[in-house]
Amino acid sequence: MKFLSIAFLTAVLLGGCASMTSKHPATVADGVLVGPSGMTLYTFDRDTAGSGKSVCNGPCATNWPPLIATPTAQPLGEYTLITRDDGSRQWAMKGKPLYYWIKDSKPGDKTGDGVQNVWRVAKP
Repeated sequence: MKFLSIAFLTAVLLGGCASMTSKHPATVADGVLVGPSGMTLYTFDRDTAGSGKSVCNGPCATNWPPLIATPTAQPLGEYTLITRDDGSRQWAMKGKPLYYWIKDSKPGDKTGDGVQNVWRVAKP
């Protein structure tokens, strides 16, 4: 009986530790942030850091898809969450919302850097 109690307590503690480790929404590759697909992430100069808002909606978001967060995602370190105009949640880094560029075709592409002089590769 004592062995079962110790085994149960160990399983509960290990399960609690596993739930504490969260996966980051982005990683670093070649000095820039990339999403789970390995595609380059960007920031938009017209977004105000820390405002909790994205000004890239509608047609803008068609060309610059946001890095969407799951409904249960929680802020993690410098990664925060904003609520978009459509109610979805988007990841932000250092308060700046993160986006993909529709014209990047493969991981490692950075063709959105400097577009209209307001889009920048996201850096850690």
